[in-house]
Amino acid sequence: MTSRKTGLAAVALTAAAGTFLVPTLLSPTAAHAGPRADLSADPVVIGHRGASGYRPEHTIAAYRLAIRQGADYIEPDLVPTQDGVLVARHENEISGTTDVAEHPEFADRRTTKVIDGRPVTGWFTEDFTYKELRTLRAVERLPDVRPDNTAYDGEYRVPTLDEVLKLARREGVGVYPETKHPSYFDSIGLSMEEPLVAALEKRRMADADDEVIIQSFEVSNLRDLDTMVDVDLAQLVDGSGGPADLPGTTYASMVTAAGLRTIATYADGVGAAKSWVLPRDASGSTGAPSAVVDDAHAAGLVVHVWTLRRENQFMATNFRVGTDPDAPGDMYAETLAFLDAGVDGIFSDNPDVAARALDDWLAARD
Repeated sequence: MTSRKTGLAAVALTAAAGTFLVPTLLSPTAAHAGPRADLSADPVVIGHRGASGYRPEHTIAAYRLAIRQGADYIEPDLVPTQDGVLVARHENEISGTTDVAEHPEFADRRTTKVIDGRPVTGWFTEDFTYKELRTLRAVERLPDVRPDNTAYDGEYRVPTLDEVLKLARREGVGVYPETKHPSYFDSIGLSMEEPLVAALEKRRMADADDEVIIQSFEVSNLRDLDTMVDVDLAQLVDGSGGPADLPGTTYASMVTAAGLRTIATYADGVGAAKSWVLPRDASGSTGAPSAVVDDAHAAGLVVHVWTLRRENQFMATNFRVGTDPDAPGDMYAETLAFLDAGVDGIFSDNPDVAARALDDWLAARD
């Protein structure tokens, strides 16, 4: 555990109940009784899918590298297999992150499904048993952007949640799992909440003082988890659209002052797309911070912003260096800008850059 590492420690804060500014959202019920965010804690670095800027994402190698580079948390996105084993993949469709297309024995499993209202074609984890999935190997998801990472294609298996928890426990870092498409998986009889809680309990990581934060873009499963486990919860907020389980609700309504007060009735933090914190102008450059961080803090929530990546194409124009979209920009300066805006954590594909900037920022502050 690094000296910065404090996570979302429990403090006794009571957030006022609010409602999202749409009629379809269920009104909050009982006040959130779980741990509350420690707004005095130092910011943290979250290894986004591990150190995915340097290794194929969601592999043990990527998580290990993130830890070596100074990440306070490692982030496994979770999807289930056919037999209910939670594994670390960004999506349940795995043609872009594994070598499944090279396995003729699985050719007939390529199909099209509707996930969160959108047709998706490929191979899906829920159509494979855990034993079958273990025969596949991870590949780089962005080979044109990160060609160096393709040197590791075929080396690593798809890890289970339990393997990630075991690694985090051994190395003394936090775990920041995301439940992917929980309503869809509920609809096909593969509920994610119960195996997730069971895995945390198995590793004795289900208590309020454990460094675990569960996140989701949906709302209902976070409300359910708030009654099932005593760890911190974070509501993810995308830059557009809304939660798949609440048609008509927009993420824009959720980052208003009233919306953030509603989130505080069931969660401890917000995982915000970075455009909500530092909006971009017509030229693509960031300007003054929005009110989101201050409003979240007023509601008793921490704000973890995502995702900082070193390539120019993923940055606002004022942080880019040169014109090559795949070349490194100034992610160090971008990290400092978000820290100056008051965020409590940084998700990054490049934890080394984020950790160095954070250490320098803390030294300058002190």
